[in-house]
Order: sequence, then structure tokens, then C-alpha cells
Amino acid sequence: MMSTSNHEPGIRKGGVRKGVYLLPNLFTTGTLFAGFYSIVATLKGDFHIAAWFILVAAVFDVLDGKVARLTGATSQFGVEYDSLADLAAFGVAPGLLMYAWALTGFGKLGWLAGFLYVVCGALRLARFNVQVNTVESKRFVGLPIPAAAGMVASCVLLFHRLGGSGTIKKVSIVILIYVLAYLMVSNHRYFSLKDPELFKRQPFGFLVLAIFLIIVIVAEPAIMLFSIAFLYMLSGPIGDVTGFFRGPKKAVPTESPD
Repeated sequence: MMSTSNHEPGIRKGGVRKGVYLLPNLFTTGTLFAGFYSIVATLKGDFHIAAWFILVAAVFDVLDGKVARLTGATSQFGVEYDSLADLAAFGVAPGLLMYAWALTGFGKLGWLAGFLYVVCGALRLARFNVQVNTVESKRFVGLPIPAAAGMVASCVLLFHRLGGSGTIKKVSIVILIYVLAYLMVSNHRYFSLKDPELFKRQPFGFLVLAIFLIIVIVAEPAIMLFSIAFLYMLSGPIGDVTGFFRGPKKAVPTESPD
């Protein structure tokens, strides 16, 4: 009788999987749905709604990983499906949103910025998949694509919070998109919220700080989400410059041309 791996769904003769884990893949489908609806809202010109659905996709993305690890329902199928969903929700959806909202007035420079964001997001996901077992669990190498998408979405929300509507034409937005594209494929290290130690026992002050932060976010979601996303985006380069995230040096794996 063929044994079943702890990390894969049951398999039949010849290595064909009998099925997939339902719950985590439903959350991944939620990520994909929210990303797709963000694209629909962008095409309708509802940029504010499109931005919120990118953030909804980020919530589903966090939940699918947590559920898979807590239930022991991780599988290679889930990893691949999650990457495809992430590319749609955090690559294509934010790229299209930025182009329709802020980049159309810049001609070739604008659509190239949107494309560069998408392709760098795809490269970031591919690199993460091949390095997942060889890098520190407490650090991300390069800005995670959900964080880049969160920066994009929070820019739109802040614009609407400050009284703006419709589209915008600012060189600063073009620069931001190029910076996000660079950070995703860079070797800057970012703190990982997937670190298991983060969810173990912490000092009482951490709970008070977390409650205070939630209250402030609920009071001013657009401003606070933008501030958090912006500070996280800067934390990688600043951490490398100051040596905060340096720790023991580990070689970055060399990847194949593919």
C-alpha cells in the first residue's frame, strides 16, 4: 500500500493526487476573487472600491497560509495556486489600478511603469518559491508583493480621504511605482509577519500596543494604512543601511536562468 505524505493530499498509483485540501484553497480563491473584483471596479472607474478589494485580498492571503499551517493542510498544489492568485490580486490588479488612476497621462513612461510593477511582482513570487526552504523564516528577501500592493491601495485611499476623486497626475506616483518594482526584486530584507515566534507569548505591553494600533486604524483607516505601508516599505533599505536586519550573513541562493 502506498503511503500518504504529511504535506500532500492522498495520491494514487502513478503519482496522481486524489484531491486537494478544501479550506485553505477556499481562502486562496477568496484572494483571487477579491483581486478580480478590484480589476472590475478599476474598469468601472471606482478606484476607491478597487483599492479596498486589494486590501481584502491581502486579508484572505494571510488567512489561507495560517489555516494551512494550523490544520497541517499544506501541499504543493496549494503553494502553486497561492502564487497564481497572488500574481492576479497583488500584481495585475494594482498595476491596472495604478495605470488607470495615475499613469495614463504619462504615455509610454506610465504604462511601462505599470508593466514593470507586474513583472517584478511575478519575479518576486518566483524567487520566493525557489528560496522558501533556504532563507530565514524571520526575514523576506525583497519587498513582499502583498506589501507593495498595500502601498498602492493605501495611496488611492489616502487620495480619497484628502478629498480627491477620479484620477490624478503626479510624477511622484510614477516614481513610487518604479521604486516598488525595484524593492520587490532587491535583496533588502524585510521583517516577516509569518514568523511563528510572533504569535507566541509576548510581553503584556505588546497587547496594549496592538489594541491601541487597531483603535487608531479604525479611527483613521486611510491615513494609518498608508503610514504603516510606507514605513514598512522603507524598513528594508533603512534596516540594511543601519544593520538592524543584518544578523549573521547568509548567502542568497543562486537561481537558474529560468
